[in-house]
Amino acid sequence: MPIPERRWQHIIPVAFIMYTIAFVDRTNISLALPSISHDLHMNPAQAGSAAGIFFWGYLLLQIPGGYLAEHWSAKRFISILLVCWGAAAAICGLVQNWEEFWLMRFVLGIAEGGVWPATLVLLAHWFPRAERARANAYWMLCLPTAVVISSPVSGWILGRWGWRAMLISEGALPFVWLIIWLMFIEDRPHQANWISDEERQFLQTTLRTEDADLDQSKPEPFLKLMLRPQVLLMVLIYFTINSGNYGYLFWLPSALHSEKRLSDLVVGILFSIPFIVTGIGMVLISRHSDKTRERRNHVAGALLWGGIFLLASVFLGPHSFVLSFIAITIVGAGSYGALGPFWAIPSETLPRSVSGSAMGVINAFGNLGGFFGPLIVGYLNKRTGNFVYGFAALGVGFLVGALLTLAVRAPKSHTPG
Repeated sequence: MPIPERRWQHIIPVAFIMYTIAFVDRTNISLALPSISHDLHMNPAQAGSAAGIFFWGYLLLQIPGGYLAEHWSAKRFISILLVCWGAAAAICGLVQNWEEFWLMRFVLGIAEGGVWPATLVLLAHWFPRAERARANAYWMLCLPTAVVISSPVSGWILGRWGWRAMLISEGALPFVWLIIWLMFIEDRPHQANWISDEERQFLQTTLRTEDADLDQSKPEPFLKLMLRPQVLLMVLIYFTINSGNYGYLFWLPSALHSEKRLSDLVVGILFSIPFIVTGIGMVLISRHSDKTRERRNHVAGALLWGGIFLLASVFLGPHSFVLSFIAITIVGAGSYGALGPFWAIPSETLPRSVSGSAMGVINAFGNLGGFFGPLIVGYLNKRTGNFVYGFAALGVGFLVGALLTLAVRAPKSHTPG
């Protein structure tokens, strides 16, 4: 008789929606950047900086967040962060000048910074190794889903009531979800009264056995860990991924506005289409990577795909808006699709005693690409008056990431089954 698996229906959906809200509050300004720039008198470089400064704040709680979730409580820690980032996101809608907006985006980054590592710790407490890749993948689908769901709604609010109403209303969502989070989430199986004794016993036994199998050697000092060639290389690759993904995510709505005189609602709908394709690409690439037990070439190939189609969109832009949009629609299938196999590499190539800390370092410093990508596009737009060179730079960045990936030490092959 199979063991009932209530955790899939209980933990994953609540965590999925929680981080979907976080991603909405992080990226909803992409639709509103033209209006915000006009009202706060921001030039393109300032707008790019304000969009990307989030990631300098995001850096601060990456490693402490994972530690607090593991040694204190992921549930309580994320509950506090829900309140903090909700307040920061709403206050972004009340600012009066671009300096205040820049500051509140930085604070929002700090508040959201601990959520990602804390959620990974939470999932590790509920899903054994044989299930963890699927659990992480299903949860990470919140990234494209957030854009698909929120873009038309955000575009409608923006067009009807303006960017301030959009930021304030969507900043209120974490306070609503906090109630659901507290009701449904527990840190570990033994604390939950909604699972069967059979499922609880299975999880406790399996997770205890896996913990006993872990390498118990002393963790490396932080500086020594940072200087590992494999870790440095993966930081650089993740930096290129985030530079490209956030660069075109934040500026694509502005580019659409500049090409055609479209309403905010239409731009919101068009903006969501690439991320539907992105979700499909993430699932297909991750499943094929697991099926073949190969990671490095899947990451390199996916980034090559993203770079080629982003450059194709740039070159097609002067000739055909439709063809250019079709090309950029399928960029994310590669650039986001690389994430699944990418995050499988550290645990398969680094010693168990350092792989967890290494993932924190990679995520922390690689996410700074989310600052520089939007900044580069904004700077080049200010200098040239268009998005051609900025988006081309992002496409080249994806190609560089693909080449760097080929230098990553490949995981040892595993025998399926």
